[in-house]
Amino acid sequence: MSRRNHDIAELRRLDVAHHLPAQSSYKLQRDLGGSRIITRAEGSTLYDGDGNAILDGMAGLWCVDVGYGRAELAEVAYEQMLELPYYNTFFRTATPPPVELAAKLAGLLGGELQHIFFNNSGSESNDTVFRLVRYYWDLKGEPDRKVFISRHNAYHGSTVAAASLGGMSYMHVQGDLPIGGIEHVMQPYWFGDGFDEEPEAFGARAAAAIEARILAIGPEEIAAFIGEPVQGAGGVIIPPPGYWPRVEAICRKYGILLVSDEVICGFGRLGSWFGFQHYGYTPDIVSMAKGLSSGYQPISATAVSREIVETLRGSDDDFVHGYTYSGHPVAAAVALRNIEILEREHLVERVADDLGPYLAKALARLDDHPLVGETRSLGLIAAVEIVCEKGTNHRFQPPGSAGPLVRDACIARGLMVRAIRDSIVMCPPYVITHAEIDRIAAIIAAALDEVGAALATSAAPALLDVTEGGEPGL
Repeated sequence: MSRRNHDIAELRRLDVAHHLPAQSSYKLQRDLGGSRIITRAEGSTLYDGDGNAILDGMAGLWCVDVGYGRAELAEVAYEQMLELPYYNTFFRTATPPPVELAAKLAGLLGGELQHIFFNNSGSESNDTVFRLVRYYWDLKGEPDRKVFISRHNAYHGSTVAAASLGGMSYMHVQGDLPIGGIEHVMQPYWFGDGFDEEPEAFGARAAAAIEARILAIGPEEIAAFIGEPVQGAGGVIIPPPGYWPRVEAICRKYGILLVSDEVICGFGRLGSWFGFQHYGYTPDIVSMAKGLSSGYQPISATAVSREIVETLRGSDDDFVHGYTYSGHPVAAAVALRNIEILEREHLVERVADDLGPYLAKALARLDDHPLVGETRSLGLIAAVEIVCEKGTNHRFQPPGSAGPLVRDACIARGLMVRAIRDSIVMCPPYVITHAEIDRIAAIIAAALDEVGAALATSAAPALLDVTEGGEPGL
């Protein structure tokens, strides 16, 4: 494959002059002379315009599960473009790839989740959830059921509805969010919020907060509870044992729909095809994106139970919702082949049986580091908590100041990770090797050493992009 010769200096100039990147400080973009330009990638490695090789510990943006450079995904997109590059799914029309993909997803989801609505992003998938749930309760003759319950620090997207469903306050201050009808309760973040409690007791308390809010508002006004199996962009918050069965029991007790946001956790990230399967609960609706196509095409989906669809089919009215590119044939064809790769190469099983345990073992080497309060992982998603006092969950001041320093030191050493407040988070591709996992742990250790020495001498460099919550979600 030939490589394009890019004029990186000109691209950076154009980046500042014309391009507004997502979830970014445009002041920093200008002051730093433009963005880092990533020009190519292969396997688990990125290459930037300055010639640096960077191990991608974030799988792009929690999504490039099958790794970079999959020629067959490009080929299937090319073939579909030649046959039918586009047609919509409005007005009782369809094309073969989204129909076939819907059937494939129904098989992977199993049970009552047999119907699929296609979108373009995780944000749109959760926007669809918002409208669908409210419409469903109207058709059921319970129009007062409008309220969604979500969690503080949850991330469900960046549209108006999805950002409102999310619980990140620094997102809410832009645009006067959240919109009405959305309530937020405590998250099951044991290290941050329940450090002095037994984990299972803390998980029970976090679940009980959902029931308390239901009773405070009135069950007859609650439409749904939405949650990520593991809160990814919130900092890889892995709930304590027993949390999810309690949440499901509460939803069933009050007849509330249970929505599982699988945008990050779906397609094998936790070692099962979906997070709800790992935790053993049964959602009524599932939102998914990212790993659906491994990021090779923009596509997402909302899976809906038979009972909800039968209620929709009881009305003569259209569900007046959808997007120009819902069920895009090229994106659906790529997603189908991506799932084929996951199955053919047994990558989900590899995450569960090999890579996940190996990552946990590698990160455990950091547990004795004086700046590490906890390492935690499930499958191929993990976090390293940074503390100022070993054996506690106390942070350097101001909170959120140490994490970006460690992140930047990692990137300088050739590892792409993220800082969410004072956690270093990662979710590498499923094709990562043991040697590359060892390198992740070694680079984080070296970065912690560097930052620890700087903090000890008050010589830490100026922070560039610390916000109230560290980096934004996605």
